[in-house]
Amino acid sequence: MLSNIPSQYYVIGSTIMAILMGSFVMVIRMRASKKPTNEKKIIIPPIAMSSGALMFLFEQFRVPPMQILEATAVGMVFSTILIATSKFEVKGQDIYLKRSKAFVFILIGLLVFRVVAKIILSSSIDVGELAGMFWILAFAMLVPWRIAMLMQYKKIKKTVPLKVM
Repeated sequence: MLSNIPSQYYVIGSTIMAILMGSFVMVIRMRASKKPTNEKKIIIPPIAMSSGALMFLFEQFRVPPMQILEATAVGMVFSTILIATSKFEVKGQDIYLKRSKAFVFILIGLLVFRVVAKIILSSSIDVGELAGMFWILAFAMLVPWRIAMLMQYKKIKKTVPLKVM
């Protein structure tokens, strides 16, 4: 049934979903900077995203080893941008993720990159395989970023006095 749908519809549909998800992430990130953060809030996103790896159980999403390396390398390069723009600040006895003016522009840039890359690559790479590559890219971007955030958070947490109940 799904094989009867032309691949350009998959590209259009997944592009629309990427834009919606990117917008959702921006809103969530803006709201998150108004509340104190903790270890759980830092490590849950990669753990939750890891369930997406189940897509590789299906043949159409499997990615050749060289493309896995390429997607991972690009994701790790992009993670350096996110690491550089993610900072924490202490307010009283709480630690907040500092709102970065550049973050929204970085997310929009990454989203534009993804859409353009998907349009260009969809003519030479199967849509399912491309979805797998973009998941790998996103995961390879998210994990180092969140590890760096967790390390930075723990370092700052050591300097914050304990709350008195």
